[in-house]
Amino acid sequence: MAKATPFLMFQGGKAEAALSFYAEHVPDSRIDSLEKFGPDGPGPEGTVLRGYATVAGQAVMMHDSFVTHGFDFTPSWSLFVECADATEFDRLFATLSEDGGVLMPPDNYGWSTRFAWISDRFGISWQLNLQ
Repeated sequence: MAKATPFLMFQGGKAEAALSFYAEHVPDSRIDSLEKFGPDGPGPEGTVLRGYATVAGQAVMMHDSFVTHGFDFTPSWSLFVECADATEFDRLFATLSEDGGVLMPPDNYGWSTRFAWISDRFGISWQLNLQ
């Protein structure tokens, strides 16, 4: 059976920094494996060819594109995280939105007691939810 895995393509060699950031700050996250471009390329040596990670329990692949694209991440794709409690919600909101952006500030929007939508410093969007 086919398996779909979210694939995050970074520009400018940011994949490893993103992987490390998520592994350090997001619960149930870790770097599972990391394969880098070597001296023969085709990407810049030391950048990520294939990164496999678990982010908040979700398997994710990451890659540093050596081709410049006219597009990047958009908020139309996001990671939706069910937070265990208000402390975790507040910590994730502060950590992930730092040097990023707030698309919807923490509030009760009617479908949740506390919800926020943010973009992190790497351009990845996160929806944080607390029932």
